[in-house]
Amino acid sequence: MRRIPLILKNCLKLTSPFIRFLLVGIVNTLIGLSSILILMNILGVGYWYSTLAGNAIGAVASFFLNRAFTFKSSVSYGKSAFRFAGVIVICYFLSYSVSGMLAENVQSMLAFTPGTSAQNTAVLIGSLLYTVLNFMGQKYFVFYRRVQEF
Repeated sequence: MRRIPLILKNCLKLTSPFIRFLLVGIVNTLIGLSSILILMNILGVGYWYSTLAGNAIGAVASFFLNRAFTFKSSVSYGKSAFRFAGVIVICYFLSYSVSGMLAENVQSMLAFTPGTSAQNTAVLIGSLLYTVLNFMGQKYFVFYRRVQEF
């Protein structure tokens, strides 16, 4: 039980990968979500193309920021880029497929918010799912570093 406060203390340090990931995530979210909403609502691009393009734009920023800043990875660019792309594709289709299905249910619960479309609700739900799944994939598969035993 004494380890839990220590773990939380270490996770909340500004130097922890978790905090750095959240900071990079804020930047990625602003870039990706803004791109999605502009494409979909201003330019009239469809849901799937908008979410794909917005997440691709955010993914490029994410790869370089997370590689250098969050995880300080020494994994080769080729290997990490290939794995990163795989994680991004899986997270994208899983998150936005599930969010599309959930949006109708959430939309009916949020009926008191006029002007909110089911697609916008799906984008917000998908963004949350995408962020969580993406962190797990990057941390444990893409930029994973083996701890050397002494």
